[in-house]
Amino acid sequence: MRFNEFEALAWGLWERVPEVYKAGVDGLVIERDAQPHPDFDGIYTLGECATESFPSPYGGPDTVRSAVVLYYGSFLRLARLDPSFDWEEELWETITHELKHHLETLAVEDALEDFDYAVDENFRRAEGERFDPFFFRSGMEIAPNRYRVERDVFIEIDPDTQADAAWIEFEWEGRRYRVARPRNTADVCFVRVDDGPELEADLFIVLVPRRSVWTSLRSLLTRTEPTVTEISANAELATNE
Repeated sequence: MRFNEFEALAWGLWERVPEVYKAGVDGLVIERDAQPHPDFDGIYTLGECATESFPSPYGGPDTVRSAVVLYYGSFLRLARLDPSFDWEEELWETITHELKHHLETLAVEDALEDFDYAVDENFRRAEGERFDPFFFRSGMEIAPNRYRVERDVFIEIDPDTQADAAWIEFEWEGRRYRVARPRNTADVCFVRVDDGPELEADLFIVLVPRRSVWTSLRSLLTRTEPTVTEISANAELATNE
């Protein structure tokens, strides 16, 4: 897609956003250049919300002004890497994502910033870099002890609460599954489920023994980090299925 086509599509999508969600936003800025991620090579920022707050005893859109910035070059680079890249879908998702940043700034909320943190840390995990082992808790909580970070789902389980010494059981879409209990003593263990439930995303069972809570507290005092490991396992229906 050429720049003028991208620009026309972006403005067309911008006009579809109800005005109530654009209160305090001065407009859309479209840059030709790509915006590389500040930390990760080969990753590009598609857009950002540039926000400035003005001192005032009152809140609201009169004191917080923003602009949504889109980087055409970043979209172009990703499209070249992915033949199925959907320009309109990605544009719409980027625009609405950045508007959420603005609205949460107005509401003095940081949930989206937490989610972005979870996305970055999950990328570090996938790349084999050092990461916060509890990053998934900053993702979207979809059920108690279940979190989604983009397409990945993390189910947190305390293995000490399960009596079976050989298996770890979990529920997925109304059915009970189990994976072999890992033979390790790490404070946090990520078990990637490679086979078993029908999945549209990557599923991880995160084993965090209760003792790891004390390990985390001790780490704060001693400046040591909890031990972390990641393995893959196949899941099977639990025997009572």
